[in-house]
Amino acid sequence: RAVLVALFAGGHVLLEGPPGIGKTLLARSLSLTLGVEFNRIQFTPDLLPSDVTGTDIFSPETGQFSFQEGPIFHNLVLADEINRAPAKVQSALLEAMAEGAVTVDGTRHALPEMFFVVATQNPQEEEGTFPLPESQLDRFLMLVTPGYPSAEDEQRILRERPSDRTLPTLAEVMSPQDMLTLRQQADGIHLAEDAERWIVAFAQATRLHDQLQLGLSPRGSLAIATVARTQALLAGRDHVRPEDVRQHLIPTVAHRLRTRSGTAIEPIVDSIADGIAWAV
Repeated sequence: RAVLVALFAGGHVLLEGPPGIGKTLLARSLSLTLGVEFNRIQFTPDLLPSDVTGTDIFSPETGQFSFQEGPIFHNLVLADEINRAPAKVQSALLEAMAEGAVTVDGTRHALPEMFFVVATQNPQEEEGTFPLPESQLDRFLMLVTPGYPSAEDEQRILRERPSDRTLPTLAEVMSPQDMLTLRQQADGIHLAEDAERWIVAFAQATRLHDQLQLGLSPRGSLAIATVARTQALLAGRDHVRPEDVRQHLIPTVAHRLRTRSGTAIEPIVDSIADGIAWAV
């Protein structure tokens, strides 16, 4: 649900977790059910920025250069194991996410209007990874950590054996235009002044908290509002309520904050949020 909220909100998602928990399968399943063009980029230490964005190719027949689009020119792009690629490649992807375009040899090339990145990464302590800096993490609307399934769900996985072979059975349930329409509708959801005050108070509290080294940026405040509007829309409301703000608060803000001692961020977020009253 968090990934769908981010998609309908027009943002990008970073999935973090160990191998084998279905991160790639989730992205491919989304592409089929949402009727969008899909491409997967396997991030490796030897990947170059041009391998992501594309490059100008010289044609002997015409004597001119023409732009050859890279794999990023699709609706849904899976950036698999993004933290295994060096910083220049990460920056090329994240610039495209922020700008909706890539610049190659001084020429700007627009990406599809419906453009969504699902990036995956293994835990940063694993060997051979390049951690994303705070400025790049901030470009993701959400960081979702699926975790391991429950015993009941894992038993069902054993029974159903989901794999790439089962994906063709998934049916398309909406079109890219439907998603763009949802985004426009979410923009029209009313965010009352009391909701604005709550979000601002939360952001300021993170900047003053004695256990936090890095607080929430204004981009983070905007992300909370965007996610809350989308959640309200999916719940069938025309205005944001407190539960819309709280439901996806942790995946929206946790990756934008840094603790001083390396302790878990989720209890701090919950503590700050619980301490702020929703003034009416």
